[in-house]
Amino acid sequence: MPEAKRRLLLCNCEKTMTVEAERIGRIVACPSGPAASSLCRRELGLFEEALASGEPLLVGCTQEAPLFEELTEEAGAGERVAFTNIRERAGWSEGGPATAKMAALIAAANLEGGASRLKEVESDGVCLVYGKGQQAFEMARMLNQRLSVTLVLSDWSDLILPEVMEVPVYRGCLAAVSGALGGFEVTVDGYAPILPSARQEAGFLLPRNQAKSRCSVIVDLSGEAAPLTGWERRDGYLKADPGDPAAVALTLFKASDLVGSFEKPLYVTYDSALCAHGRSGITGCSNCLDLCPAGAIADLGDTVDIDPAICGGCGGCAAHCPTGAIRYAYPEQNAVIRHAQTLIATYREAGGKDPVLLLHDSGHGSEMIGVLARLGRGLPVNHLPLGLHSLGQVGHDLLAAALAAGATHVLALADPRKQEALAGLAQELSLMQAILKGLGQDPARLQILDNPDPEQVEILLWDLPSLPPLAAKAVAPVGGKRALARAALTLLQEAVAPEQNAIALLKAAPYGRIAIDREGCTLCLACVSACPADALRDGGERPAVSQIEAACVQCGLCASTCPEQVISLEARLSFDSEALRPVVLHEDEPFACVSCGKPFASAGTIRRISAQLAGKHWMYESDERSRLIQMCDDCRIQRQADLSGGDPFAIGQRPKVRTTEDYLEARDKGLTPEDFLSEE
Repeated sequence: MPEAKRRLLLCNCEKTMTVEAERIGRIVACPSGPAASSLCRRELGLFEEALASGEPLLVGCTQEAPLFEELTEEAGAGERVAFTNIRERAGWSEGGPATAKMAALIAAANLEGGASRLKEVESDGVCLVYGKGQQAFEMARMLNQRLSVTLVLSDWSDLILPEVMEVPVYRGCLAAVSGALGGFEVTVDGYAPILPSARQEAGFLLPRNQAKSRCSVIVDLSGEAAPLTGWERRDGYLKADPGDPAAVALTLFKASDLVGSFEKPLYVTYDSALCAHGRSGITGCSNCLDLCPAGAIADLGDTVDIDPAICGGCGGCAAHCPTGAIRYAYPEQNAVIRHAQTLIATYREAGGKDPVLLLHDSGHGSEMIGVLARLGRGLPVNHLPLGLHSLGQVGHDLLAAALAAGATHVLALADPRKQEALAGLAQELSLMQAILKGLGQDPARLQILDNPDPEQVEILLWDLPSLPPLAAKAVAPVGGKRALARAALTLLQEAVAPEQNAIALLKAAPYGRIAIDREGCTLCLACVSACPADALRDGGERPAVSQIEAACVQCGLCASTCPEQVISLEARLSFDSEALRPVVLHEDEPFACVSCGKPFASAGTIRRISAQLAGKHWMYESDERSRLIQMCDDCRIQRQADLSGGDPFAIGQRPKVRTTEDYLEARDKGLTPEDFLSEE
């Protein structure tokens, strides 16, 4: 239910839909009068009266939000007015009365979303225009009226030299680009300035490669492949097809405003202490590096670095991070889960049946819903849309929480042009589908809809098979990703398969346990030191290794670090309460020092070391010296000193290394090899 008691202002948009405003107000516990018919025109006075009351308002219209915001600013009402779309998302549908759905949308809109932190970006307006011939030159001249432009031409065959050279002109090929708005670094091959004495055609000085420079904005009109990763999400890098005049004009319009100070959201947060990327130079997890389409994440060895200037907020890194070291913050994932659960719970409490959660982004998804509402049948009445900045931020924690709250399906309305940004979503869906299958449920409850044809999408939505909800309990949206996901998954298991204690998963899954070959393990505890999730524990004073299965992320660092290579991984999801507490995997009796009696190692370790070294290594040739292996550090040093007459380093001298020169000298002296080797 809503936190703030906002006054509702709802409208049936010239009676094109049925809006039971007063009933909706009772459902969501917010004051509301009867629905208006033309709130943005004839009945605009209703909005002005409500604004004058000083109450916080929620207007059920987004199309005319600019008009209402203008009146709000004139009244000095600040941020007291919020908006939500109940028309395209609910009212304009052939599915019948949408009161329960409207109430759900309003209840979710009343929740506090949580503000994201912002980063200030400065652009000095220095702009590089990269393109071909006369077209690029004309565009550079136009843009130079707002920005400080430099033109680099990849082709100049049709360039007509002007009487006044308003912008600096160079030839070259844009070889590499890094950075983002306000801080681009560019590398140009074949770089040379134009000759001012050129008469009939452009001439340039002697070109050179790997010329480097900096700029704040790049306008790419070359028609070539962009020389950087994920340019579409890189603020300040604008690219257009030179053969599309409208696209070129739009690009110049956008570029002309890119000077001054800007605020960029910090889409994700990162806690290096939780990161499972690596330990001591050994890589355990590279999910974020593999999934980032913008190249915003760099490998620092044991940890990673996320460049907020480059990050476009696709969210794949956070969704697929096994430990929760990377968390989405636009808004935080816990807030998204809370919105989803509020949508589902309010819809069900208002009498709605079989809710389907429809996830979509703010671009393609919103446009698709609008097309379906205006030109088609609209969304089915039980499909509850939840808009996100990016579908890439969706993890299995959100999917599990939605199903546990009562959703029969979770659908992702995806942009087919952004497949690389959806790689993480596809993997998270596969994980959750495997869990559903292990619980004996239909994995088709989770689907990605990426068909670009609105008619086909409409058919898929309206023909979705009807399935009963699996559960109807909400999880508290607090804590880390793994804890929240486990709570939701446990609710599902208790509801549909209480007898199912564990589910086998694919190798890449972030849940599981390890096994240790006890015969080969020396209990050196290297695995405990390497574990980034604190899933492995030592036995304190007793030589032992134990595991908390619920904490294991299957990064494999323990297996990679193990010097005996006796650790194997098993991907699975255990619902047993035993998975929440330490379970001993291997233990041994402590070995007591043969001199002082103090326990200092495991008995198995000492046995193995003695078998490998005693009487075989030059430091432990005699029985007396072999006893050093069975002593603690203090006693070993003391005994070494006793055996060597006070010098602990005199014991067990390494045999002299014989060289070719030694053998040649012995031959000159008439010694045989046997005589030579027998010499001390």
